[in-house]
Amino acid sequence: MAFASNSGGGPMADINVTPLVDVMLVLLIIFMVTAPILSYPIDIDLPQRTSNPPENPKEPPPPVKLRIDQAGTVYWNDSPTPVSALLNMMQAEVERDPTNQPTLEIDVNEEAQYETLAKVLAQAKDAQMKKIGFVKKP
Repeated sequence: MAFASNSGGGPMADINVTPLVDVMLVLLIIFMVTAPILSYPIDIDLPQRTSNPPENPKEPPPPVKLRIDQAGTVYWNDSPTPVSALLNMMQAEVERDPTNQPTLEIDVNEEAQYETLAKVLAQAKDAQMKKIGFVKKP
């Protein structure tokens, strides 16, 4: 009988699973090492060290305060502004002095939609604004 119990006194053959487990662990390690790592590069322009600093540093202009409330309304220095007009306003700030731009301080309500912030950041990039900061009020 092929399925005889061990009570009959005959030898019982068990399958040795140790080599199978070893092979599976080796395959798991191989797949973990060779799996591509998902990464998204972000280009950041960091300031570079210079041996000769500027002689007469300019006083930075006052920052531009940009606030996005919960409803998605954008405020440019506490005055409501449509998102479509931001690009022209940002370009005007950059054109005043491209080497000494004001800082764009963005204050976003926690309940605001990300889409509005994404549009504002895209327009700031299109306007070539270099100094962008996020403000978090306690």
